[in-house]
Amino acid sequence: MPKIFSKQNNFSTTNERKCRMKIKITGIRRGNQYSPNHIGNDAAIFNLTTEYLKTKNCEITEYTEEEFRQATVEADLIFNMVRNTQSIKKLQQLEDKGIKIVNSGYGIENCTREKMTRLLLSNNIPHPTSIIVRTDNPNLKNLESLESSYCWIKRGDFHAIHREDVTYARMGEEAESIIKEYYRRGIPSAVINEHLDGDLVKFYGVDGEDFFYWFYPNDLNHSKFGLERINGKSKGIPFDLNELKKICSRSAQVLDIRIYGGDCVVDKNGNIKIIDFNDWPSFAPCRNEAAPHIAQCIYKIATGKN
Repeated sequence: MPKIFSKQNNFSTTNERKCRMKIKITGIRRGNQYSPNHIGNDAAIFNLTTEYLKTKNCEITEYTEEEFRQATVEADLIFNMVRNTQSIKKLQQLEDKGIKIVNSGYGIENCTREKMTRLLLSNNIPHPTSIIVRTDNPNLKNLESLESSYCWIKRGDFHAIHREDVTYARMGEEAESIIKEYYRRGIPSAVINEHLDGDLVKFYGVDGEDFFYWFYPNDLNHSKFGLERINGKSKGIPFDLNELKKICSRSAQVLDIRIYGGDCVVDKNGNIKIIDFNDWPSFAPCRNEAAPHIAQCIYKIATGKN
């Protein structure tokens, strides 16, 4: 039989008072220029998350990225989808002052291509063989370490916001030409991944919450720049879903992000390698399922329950 205590101590009364108080949360939308072909989808997951947080006694103040950079923010927590470099730096400054941030400004920066590649490889996350070059003086002799005759060349300093920021190329002169073009565009570094044959799998997750979703993007015609077609139609190669979840959770912790998505390739033997990992993507195919878990993650961090 459960024990019932009628006497309330000061601690309980204080906690109840805190529960009745509105939790002040600031939300920052992603700038449209950082949502290539997904402006509506990014806005939709932000809006749904906000609505769920409002049901949890949260008072939400919203900013665009541009407004955020000019604002004086007072909040118990900031949740955000920012990508602008100045916005990220401001998040980091606020985080250093003790404000809770989801996703962390440092985590967002870790998801830029060069930093992400270095962190995943140095922490033994399954990842394609990769090299990082300076675009002003690339040492392409190292390309010999890549077993495939094709590679993926990706801007190293930022997220992909233009189609040309991620390019599929043949080794040799074609790869060299693309790197020179990056240099002319003012991109200082490039990450070169070997091409992997196998099924392309896209995934979404919320670390610490019971939510994980995966699918074959070609089957749903889900694409940002159309590059998913390179790997062709999925074959349905069997793989260990629990292993994928573990790899993604480890990657999120290494990169210091809670709300994530990305891509992996499953080879003919069922081996999984992460080829991309992003902070707070659009969750487009599963936003209705994902939003309450995202809101719960934010709420638990805001209230110190996580």
